[in-house]
Amino acid sequence: MAAGKGTRMKSDLPKVLCPILGKPMIDYVLDALENAGIDDMLVVVGYRGDLVRQHLESRKNIRFVEQTEQLGTGHAVMMCQPLLKESQGPILIIAGDSPMTQTESVIALFNEYEKASHQTESLNSNISCILGTSYKENPFGLGRILRNTNNEFCGIVEERDATDEQKKINEVNMSYYIFNIPDMLAALTELKTNNAQKEYYITDIPSILMNQNKKVLALPLLKPIESLGVNTVDDLKVVETEMKKIIEKN
Repeated sequence: MAAGKGTRMKSDLPKVLCPILGKPMIDYVLDALENAGIDDMLVVVGYRGDLVRQHLESRKNIRFVEQTEQLGTGHAVMMCQPLLKESQGPILIIAGDSPMTQTESVIALFNEYEKASHQTESLNSNISCILGTSYKENPFGLGRILRNTNNEFCGIVEERDATDEQKKINEVNMSYYIFNIPDMLAALTELKTNNAQKEYYITDIPSILMNQNKKVLALPLLKPIESLGVNTVDDLKVVETEMKKIIEKN
């Protein structure tokens, strides 16, 4: 998903083209996906999408989807429906402003999806969704993972919609989703905008699937560093610092 304007970045560029150590942040995401063996990608563009298309035109196996109105992450996925309606199997959905995406985490999520698919076959059911989560010491601004008394995933609540008690939860949604495509497309028809932002949230899809008695798992497989998204200039500086540390170690 790469449609955002990134108003707080103090730049006229689409947010995903803002450079980190001289490289547009979306390239870090796409490189991680390619290294994980993903060779068919849909990139949702919106604000100044022509620049994103131009920057990525040399990459193979990328198709572009236009989101003319930015009505939320769920709406971005809705725009992909025409290209997915004949597809089966799993799809990974990830944010284009997540430059700390790790190839190992992507591979781990797909391995868990495959494992869960084999396990549920014997139960005459299917895995519909796996969310990648992590624990963060200061989770401010991130969606919290809700679990029941059996420690089973039961939903996601965004910071702006969370109660004071929910804000104490430190397991966070990392915006890595693997969906069974037909199940996801069916769930999209039930998305509503009954939230503070009046937007379609992709975070509502797992709960919709569970209400349809579909299997959804939230697995804390991701590294805390992957929660370092970029929304402001200060965020960008933090990510640059962490990337420099990684480069120095290697």
